[in-house]
Amino acid sequence: MAALWRSYQALMSKHPWPVQIVTAGSLVGVGDVISQQLIERRGLAHHNVRRTAKMMSIGFFFVGPVIGGWYKVLDRLVVGGTKSAAMKKMLVDQLCFAPCFLGAFLGISGALNGLTVENNVTKLKRDYPDALISNYYLWPPVQIANFYFIPLHHRLAVVQVVAVGWNSYLTWKANKM
Repeated sequence: MAALWRSYQALMSKHPWPVQIVTAGSLVGVGDVISQQLIERRGLAHHNVRRTAKMMSIGFFFVGPVIGGWYKVLDRLVVGGTKSAAMKKMLVDQLCFAPCFLGAFLGISGALNGLTVENNVTKLKRDYPDALISNYYLWPPVQIANFYFIPLHHRLAVVQVVAVGWNSYLTWKANKM
């Protein structure tokens, strides 16, 4: 395991952006597999591989680039590594970024699932408030620790590891009709 971690860090040093994106897409996919197998209890015979592929594509093309880019912007908006700076970053992240990101994630998921605009809006009205409240239970303490202890180039990976559980919830929420 230590060798695998060292290899990951070496790749991250050489190619941080692509590694962050691949990590995010892969872990969103893991979250969907967990959702289908442990939450929805579909069993392997009824696993929806197409859905997992859709969720991974959201991870590769939306989650990874957007969150990775956001952390770079946030580090320029709120400078420093103090406890106070970490708290400010968490507040900006949770009050400005998280609500928009969550709505976009759910909307994109609905669109990829073939929902009409009207049905997608209805689904967002139904699911978004609960998802945002759940977000506020999990992410503030994670983000304070992330912004205080973790170097910028590892933040997306740390968040995505924690997010395996969150992604399981989100993919269940996004695919619940």
